[in-house]
Amino acid sequence: MGKSGGGASRHLEVERKFDVVESTVAPSFDGLSSVSRVERLPVQQLEAVYYDTPGRDLAARRVTLRRRTGGPDDGWHLKLPAGPDARTEVHAPLSAEVPESLRDIVLAIVRDRPLEPVARIQNRRTVDVILGADGSPVAEFCDDQVSAVRLPDGEEQTWREWEIELVGGADRELLDRLSNRLLDAGAQPAATGSKLARVLAVEPPSLPEEPVRRAVAEHLEELIAWDRAVRADVDDAVHQMRVATRKIRSLLQSAGTPDDAWVLDELRQLAAILGVARDAEVLAERYAAALDALAPELVRGPVRERLVEGARRRYETGLRRALLAMRSQRYFRLLDALETLVAAPAVGGEASESATIEAAYKRVRKAARAAARADSGKDEALHRIRKGAKRLRYTAAATGADKVSERAKAVQTLLGDYQDSVVSRTHLSQQAEAAHAAGEDTFTYGVLYRREEELGERARAQLDRALKKLDKAVRRAR
Repeated sequence: MGKSGGGASRHLEVERKFDVVESTVAPSFDGLSSVSRVERLPVQQLEAVYYDTPGRDLAARRVTLRRRTGGPDDGWHLKLPAGPDARTEVHAPLSAEVPESLRDIVLAIVRDRPLEPVARIQNRRTVDVILGADGSPVAEFCDDQVSAVRLPDGEEQTWREWEIELVGGADRELLDRLSNRLLDAGAQPAATGSKLARVLAVEPPSLPEEPVRRAVAEHLEELIAWDRAVRADVDDAVHQMRVATRKIRSLLQSAGTPDDAWVLDELRQLAAILGVARDAEVLAERYAAALDALAPELVRGPVRERLVEGARRRYETGLRRALLAMRSQRYFRLLDALETLVAAPAVGGEASESATIEAAYKRVRKAARAAARADSGKDEALHRIRKGAKRLRYTAAATGADKVSERAKAVQTLLGDYQDSVVSRTHLSQQAEAAHAAGEDTFTYGVLYRREEELGERARAQLDRALKKLDKAVRRAR
């Protein structure tokens, strides 16, 4: 997990919620082999004010931001989806205003919109701590009497609900066994995922029916999710956010230039900014693996410091640059524009799925013919094939042509490996010159350069066969 600033801390919350009527008797956990005993804590009086944008953008994405008082965890809580039954919960100390450290995590959702109180929820909570065989806590059962009001002037709602939450890294099988006890006692799985969802009743936006625009909407949500991971400096997050950005751009290009053509250029520039950190990350990993694979006597001079540590420093610089861009009005307006494109009514006369795939494949075929004729600039010609294959891959995936997408991915992967070798060789030459100027042994740079040449040659040798398989898949899809 990455870093959280401003005194914030993170943990994974694994829990299930259940609806119960007022007369339901609390369950017994006696007889479970993994439970030694149950201890009841003093009753807690909790109050939380929940914050969201005027358009309830956080709630639409199942994200909650609250200021809680009472109980053992006073403070600000930000809860983010993290898979079935799980949420990542980020805590920050109690303060009068929304902490910037929490706002920054969801900045791709909130952007420059105000955060305002949207609900107040009071809760009388009875907690039973469930202890495992060794006497340590493994779960908590919460019996909640809830009183809630939608702000600024909603009517009061009251209900009772149960929660069962794992603690101390207990396994999910225990959650199933404990949940069965609640169901046996008369509980029902909760109709909503959180107390706030019950109060606000916000529905997520519907996805477009047209396949390409639907895929754009899905990849936009991926981009927003990976945005959070980049801000936390999670491994591979920059790469995944860049991939989502490029998927969106490829799909918009295959569907025809949108009315706001600048969106395509903004997506290109965002991918380029992310690419600075991503390329450095790739080089650091690539050089570390290559040097580890060499015999010790072949690694001469401070080559690891120059190649691996130098790339990692460039990654940190690139990440800072990316984060500056991701906190800008320009980035916010791009996200706004993408949401507008997705929500816009479908335009009549859209090309059929087969025609869209055919148009994307035509670019690949044209680039391949140009590369075959090229006497110079071969690397750039091959790069154009890769860009065309990428667009075809995402378009085919969006329209259900899975075999075409698979074959296009194979072409893209081969040429990606080739391009990586080109970038690496260029960088190795530059670093070898710097090492030579500093009086260092440059032998290892030559060894690595030859290795990269061989990797590129192997990828290039497989290209013609991959292109033929792609052509065959496109013909079958017609």
